[in-house]
Amino acid sequence: MLYHLAIAAVALLAGGIASLAGFGIGSLLTPLVAAGFGMKTAVGAVSIPHLIATALRFSRLNRELDRGVLLGFGLMNAMGALAGALIHVYVSSRALTTVLAILLIFAGMAGLSGMAKKFRLRGAPAWIAGALSGGFGGLVGNQGGIRSAALLGFELPGLAFVATATAIALAVDAVRMPVYFITGHSAILAAWRAIVAATIGVVIGTLAGERILRRIPETFFRKLVAALLLAIGILLLAIPPRK
Repeated sequence: MLYHLAIAAVALLAGGIASLAGFGIGSLLTPLVAAGFGMKTAVGAVSIPHLIATALRFSRLNRELDRGVLLGFGLMNAMGALAGALIHVYVSSRALTTVLAILLIFAGMAGLSGMAKKFRLRGAPAWIAGALSGGFGGLVGNQGGIRSAALLGFELPGLAFVATATAIALAVDAVRMPVYFITGHSAILAAWRAIVAATIGVVIGTLAGERILRRIPETFFRKLVAALLLAIGILLLAIPPRK
């Protein structure tokens, strides 16, 4: 009971953060759910509340979408996620999670220090960044952070940033979730209480966070995203999930 209450509380926080930055649900919830069910089951289980919250967030922000970024970076992101989800069945996720955490910490520090302003993603680098971030997401279920780190290179305004990240996340969920359920549906269904608790939390957090997002100044937004990347990277290193 306490475990599921903890999941609901973290999910509420994660839903709010995702509404502000376009990521955070998988990054925060997956390690916690993995503590009770193992990483492979957690990745599939968390994808359900992730999809619900992402669809809700997109329904409220879709008018702010940057279609150019979605069709270029986003397409490659979804393709990478499908490849990562297929490999996920055969690969241990712990080492990959550690690599992901280090990348997020670097991206967060680069954003806070101002170094990230020197990097702009256009053409082939944007497509490569999309594919790589998607591949990591499919493998370890924490794609949002590294995707948002890459999206910072497009200099999108706050609302457009979150709306575009959300649209890409929906596409990623569409390609990766069938793989998770085909290969691990029994274990995922056994975690139904955790899934329900997480879903309730992320929905409430999403609705509350979206209201705050519209009030955040653009100059503060990029620093906020960078700080969250850094914090989630540290969290992933500090709380090693069960295999």
